[in-house]
Amino acid sequence: MRHEVTDADTAVSLGSGDVPVLATPRLIAWLEAATVRAAAPFTGPGRTTVGTEIRVRHLRATRVGGRVEVTAEAPAAEGRRLTFRVSAVDGAGELVADGEIDRVLVDRERFLASAPAGRPEGAEGSEGSEG
Repeated sequence: MRHEVTDADTAVSLGSGDVPVLATPRLIAWLEAATVRAAAPFTGPGRTTVGTEIRVRHLRATRVGGRVEVTAEAPAAEGRRLTFRVSAVDGAGELVADGEIDRVLVDRERFLASAPAGRPEGAEGSEGSEG
């Protein structure tokens, strides 16, 4: 998967720093998207994967306009857990990031049923309320 760094991808825009270079959170999102794509052969009807752990080193800055190619290697499977080797390389062929991302195979409906519902927008709880 290839991406071009835009102003919206920078640490300044995402609030993760104060320099106009590729933000680590955006890079991780791109790496996770590569793992979702690489996990597709392991899922079937009603099955999906969810991310559970990220171990990534962001090694090199990439300026706006720079290109980054992210890859996720075929996973090592241990039961329901899939561990992907991930990397990102810039347009000059320099390593931008490397690491591992774990995903777990789940039944989509069962997973969604077990996720707690969020509090409705505007709902007030007892925390911080004055009376």
